[in-house]
Amino acid sequence: MKSRFANERKPLINGWDIGGAHLKMARCQNGMIVSAEIFKTPLWLGLDQTRNALRAFQPAPQKDVFNIFTMTGELSDTFASRDAGIAALLDFIEEEFGSKNTLIYAGRANFCTISAARKLGGDIASANWHATSSLTAKLAGNGLFVDMGSTTTDILAFKNSELANIGYTDAERLLSGELVYTGFSRSALIGIAALVPVRGAMTPLMNEYFANTADIGRILGTLEETDDKYPSADRRPKTLADSMERIARMVGRDRSDLDDQEWMEIARWFSEHQLRMIHDGAFRVAQILGPDGSAPVVGAGIGRPQVAALAKRLNRPYLDFGTLIPASDNVREAAAKAAPAAAVAVLGSIHLQS
Repeated sequence: MKSRFANERKPLINGWDIGGAHLKMARCQNGMIVSAEIFKTPLWLGLDQTRNALRAFQPAPQKDVFNIFTMTGELSDTFASRDAGIAALLDFIEEEFGSKNTLIYAGRANFCTISAARKLGGDIASANWHATSSLTAKLAGNGLFVDMGSTTTDILAFKNSELANIGYTDAERLLSGELVYTGFSRSALIGIAALVPVRGAMTPLMNEYFANTADIGRILGTLEETDDKYPSADRRPKTLADSMERIARMVGRDRSDLDDQEWMEIARWFSEHQLRMIHDGAFRVAQILGPDGSAPVVGAGIGRPQVAALAKRLNRPYLDFGTLIPASDNVREAAAKAAPAAAVAVLGSIHLQS
């Protein structure tokens, strides 16, 4: 049965990605993304964090507006289990938006109502990667999709305009290399390397949360400050000097012990190690594409500078998700950062027209 919108102007769609650290939103009008935003929502402090972020957002009038959701927030330790998290988030969505004109993205099970979603937990859980990579496959044909966010990196192959994933659950994707648990701003440095060269001596790192990857990006000039929405590890200012001081603590030193160029080289070491982690996963996943080296790496998320470096490492062309999707020119950058929300909005627009 055709949608009631099939012969009308396409509906206004708000795409949402409810994460454990951020709420992402993108608006799709007439099949194009016209706005995108990311809100800080530390879900581990409770669902009121996400509720308060919604209050700050001024929604459009709700007549003929669809709200479509994907999620990863069910992983938050505010919930006793994934199933409990999914149930709580579905309750939250229904409370805030109602069930009319509200859809849930269930990945391989497609879109569904809130009621149907309650029986599809295994399909819904952390399925935002499925939305972004599926849309990319439709638009780009063949390639490797890499979305690097604040905490994790998703790596998916696609062939002949179809997603070619190996795993589906987080556990399966960790094993296949399709999920690498490292991100561009919130990852602790101790999770990236065990040793770092300091004046020629391989120095063990202190097993403390003294610094994170936002400090690396800040020192190397690859981080946009608006993308780092959380306090620094020591809650001190987010300056170049303070980032160097935080890294110095990781090796038992003060910033004054080395000159700034030396700290910059140490930051490059961390960045390189992180890139190797992502490359290890991407190298495995890229085998699905066969010998064709012309298929691009499509980069999404705030960590696209690392994804572009990965494309060079893989000797593949780089294509930005923001330039690939249907979007207004002035929002392509924001849409690329909020890629899952943009993807469910565009896919939802297609779905409602079918």
